[in-house]
Amino acid sequence: MTAAPSSAGVRAGKGPNGPQGQAPRKVNFDLKQSGIYIALALIVVAFAVATGGDLLAPQNLSNIIVQYSYILVLAIGMVLIIIAGHIDLSVGSVVAASGAFSAVLMVQMDVPWPIAVLATLAFGALIGAFQGYWVAYFGIPAFIVTLAGMLLFRAITYKILGNKGIGPFPDDVRTLANGFTPGFLGNVGLGDALGGADLFSIVVGVLVVIGMVFVQLRTRSARVRYNQAVDPGWLFGLKVAVPALLVMFLVVQLARFRNLPWVLILLAVLVVGYTLVTNRAVFGRQIYAVGGNLQAATLSGVKVKSVVFWLFVNMGVLASLAGLIFAGRLNLAGPTAGNSFELDAIAAAFIGGAAVQGGVGKVVGAITGGLIMGVINNGAGLLGWQTESVMFVKGLVLLLAVAFDVWSKRRTAGTR
Repeated sequence: MTAAPSSAGVRAGKGPNGPQGQAPRKVNFDLKQSGIYIALALIVVAFAVATGGDLLAPQNLSNIIVQYSYILVLAIGMVLIIIAGHIDLSVGSVVAASGAFSAVLMVQMDVPWPIAVLATLAFGALIGAFQGYWVAYFGIPAFIVTLAGMLLFRAITYKILGNKGIGPFPDDVRTLANGFTPGFLGNVGLGDALGGADLFSIVVGVLVVIGMVFVQLRTRSARVRYNQAVDPGWLFGLKVAVPALLVMFLVVQLARFRNLPWVLILLAVLVVGYTLVTNRAVFGRQIYAVGGNLQAATLSGVKVKSVVFWLFVNMGVLASLAGLIFAGRLNLAGPTAGNSFELDAIAAAFIGGAAVQGGVGKVVGAITGGLIMGVINNGAGLLGWQTESVMFVKGLVLLLAVAFDVWSKRRTAGTR
């Protein structure tokens, strides 16, 4: 029960929102939302120290992004599925089937690569529609439908490929997975210790930072305008400066190696686009409503079946995109492609803050969770860890992330 403001405060012209009705300036630290970023920072620092700084070397940072880009693409779609209260166990098999389908078109049938790429994405959409129908309109639990899909689409992959791979892929497709932006503006010197760096990459990084700062300032101004609580100036500046410095550090390191990977630009577009959908669009609010309280969403007029159906269509498209990236990276469509990708994508979503019961989760959180898994894999590889050690650490991180989510919910419920 909130205490009423004292009479002395009222006489002094101070309402419950502070002087002249303005929002109070107080420290607002949400451990549930910020904990994932702190965990990523601690893991990066630990592996950086253990590897003697090799983890943060320009080439290694580029390798982390390129090697785990397809998992991050899958994590974006998976977190939306989980927010709605469902799961998709078939994405690894869809990755393999999509890679095989694209290989037949581009390699065996000589279909021009832009048409083949669009056809592959349409193939993924059809797979998503097939599974979405059984889940949304027929009422079979997503766990069962996608478990069956995991077997079905793996069988289709073997039917297409047999026990052999198909390749090589066109150069343009390989560039999407492995290529880097050309040096449009040349190099700029960073001193004897750092050498040169691609100027275009640095300009892109600066523009990204300016955009981040603008969004933060606009959000803060809106909160102040509506008399909502905001962080004090020093804490707000810290929250803006730290991500900006991290982005510029990453960009400079990439610019020192081989410029920005094309797949990083693709990921940035996807993250921004899906973040806007989840935060600003009606469909995004409906996803949270369906996962948060299905009955209330139905009574509110949300077309639950349609929302669930299109979520699985979206997951199929993103899985096909991940299949194209993976096949292009290997320059080969193989029958075993995508093995365990679904586990990594699900783990990324849950480590990134998605709730087991649905209704909670963020695209940025899923990307952060995927990066945690990528850093663990990469750092363990640099240190020469055995496979069982890597699996143990990843499983422990996933268990702790879900345990923290359950604990925080119980703690919040106990304080009401």
